[in-house]
Amino acid sequence: MIPTQPNLYGRTSRPFAFFSLTMPKQSPDIDNNADTDDAKDQQLVSPVIRGLRLLRFIAEGGSTANLSEVGRRIDVNRITVMRLLATLEHEGMLERLPQGGHEIGFGFLKLASRVLAANDLTAFARRVLARLSGSLQLSAYLVVRDGGHALYLLRDMPNTSLVSNIQVGSRVAAHLTTPGRMLIADLPPEELRALLGDDPLPTVTGQSPATHARLADILAADRERGCAWSFSAFEAGIDSCAAPVRDATGEVIAAISVAGPQQRFETDSTLRERVEREVKVAARDLSALLGDRASSGRQR
Repeated sequence: MIPTQPNLYGRTSRPFAFFSLTMPKQSPDIDNNADTDDAKDQQLVSPVIRGLRLLRFIAEGGSTANLSEVGRRIDVNRITVMRLLATLEHEGMLERLPQGGHEIGFGFLKLASRVLAANDLTAFARRVLARLSGSLQLSAYLVVRDGGHALYLLRDMPNTSLVSNIQVGSRVAAHLTTPGRMLIADLPPEELRALLGDDPLPTVTGQSPATHARLADILAADRERGCAWSFSAFEAGIDSCAAPVRDATGEVIAAISVAGPQQRFETDSTLRERVEREVKVAARDLSALLGDRASSGRQR
């Protein structure tokens, strides 16, 4: 018996019979990569993809009051939207609002909370750092604030030479490094002075801010840009970029940074732009995992 499946309009079709009768034998000239891509596509389950698109649309604040508009946004017809909503409601993934429309259901929240409860900042960060380091081929770090210092909690290093030598467990005055600057950028001046002490501030190179006035100018530029850059300002011959990680309240609780040899940035004219973009994305992604809903709306 040939299996059937419903199409978008509720009718049944026999795609398996069609392919089994008309699929030609493979020619030696056929691109094997194309066949591999087709095979992967055939393994995808379209209704699942549509359901996930609908969940993502609602989770990001989309309204289901107008089913035709929802269908346009997730690329399905109105009838399919109705069926997806009914199915997701039945499974507890969505709940109907009294005033109309839907919100993420308690069943979905319970499922998500189980995942979140089994993870913490460092567990999520390991995956983010590994992806960031692998993409850029630079050392990637997770850093938190310890009083007036930046504490390096995690590091992921690429399998290359010429990388930053900052060790896990290193504790450095916050104003001296890019992740440290991101960790103190939002603090009021009086709190900064209490944490860092009075002028002159400790320095390691001629670029280190030696006064609170100079530090305030640097932090203002960091806040405006959404990240902090250092060009051999802490380690000679090492450039670094960092962005802030926020929790569910929007408070900065950590920073992600990458560091690598200055010569790589000098020989690759596109690297600096790519580093800034990917560091910001990594910090935003980790923030979202920690519950910062505003992170998805921040500039990448």
